[in-house]
Amino acid sequence: MGSGSLTNLQGILWALLATGLFAVVAAMAKFAVTEYHVLQILFFRQIVVFLSSLPTIAKDFPEALKTKHPGLHGVRLLGAFVALSTSIWAVAALPLTTAITLAFAQVFFVALLAMWFLKEPVGWHRISAVLVGFIGVVAVMRPGVDGLINIYALIPLAGAVGAALAVISVRWLSQTESTATLLFYQAAFVGLLAGIPLIWLWVTPDLFGLFFLVSMGVLATVGQWVGVKALRLGEASVIGNMQYTQLIYAAILGYFIFDEVPDVFTLIGAAIIIGSALYIVHREAIKERA
Repeated sequence: MGSGSLTNLQGILWALLATGLFAVVAAMAKFAVTEYHVLQILFFRQIVVFLSSLPTIAKDFPEALKTKHPGLHGVRLLGAFVALSTSIWAVAALPLTTAITLAFAQVFFVALLAMWFLKEPVGWHRISAVLVGFIGVVAVMRPGVDGLINIYALIPLAGAVGAALAVISVRWLSQTESTATLLFYQAAFVGLLAGIPLIWLWVTPDLFGLFFLVSMGVLATVGQWVGVKALRLGEASVIGNMQYTQLIYAAILGYFIFDEVPDVFTLIGAAIIIGSALYIVHREAIKERA
């Protein structure tokens, strides 16, 4: 086995661990929202993210506070806030597998936003894949049930738009801003946006509740760091495809913990969404090699 294959295999194993951690955090959020507000859960998560990023921020302080694009940081932070808060809200309102399936619509929103804002060339292959992907999204939203869509399905879709805005902003910002600057603004301001409303929404957790909320933050943060390690070891096109294994973890956790069985709409939609997203990644890999 060549060194490239070996590092790809190591990257895949780390990526499988990362997606597993994110699925566990999503399942924990489904429990937590029965006791605490979405923003309180997000606030605890951001505290852990902030603490974990302090060494990097401190190393580049006060340079980490300087930015050439405050407006773009604002767009990125708003997108990240919407994405993170709706990811918690979605698992409360929908079956675990359905919520995670619809969140994958981020791939298509990123493709569209990259075309509009970054002026990335988009051929008919990508446009076709995006259109097919949206058919998958519509399938998961159950258009045939009493002639209506599942209104709660709009929650993870809003999160997918927010995540796409954050991704496009980071692509742009990473050209001029340091990692410390990107970490500082997200850790501080997303936590602030979640924290201010807690003046009215705060529920004081007991010892177990505190442990549970902090554990969610720790597992989510470890998942992010593990995901970065996977990308460092493996090729981006290979590691990116591993995110879809989160659906398998979600289906298993949903079945054994919440007695959820994915219906035919979710299964068909998931297959279409994953297939079209993989096609986009495949085309990008071909273009990169060319």
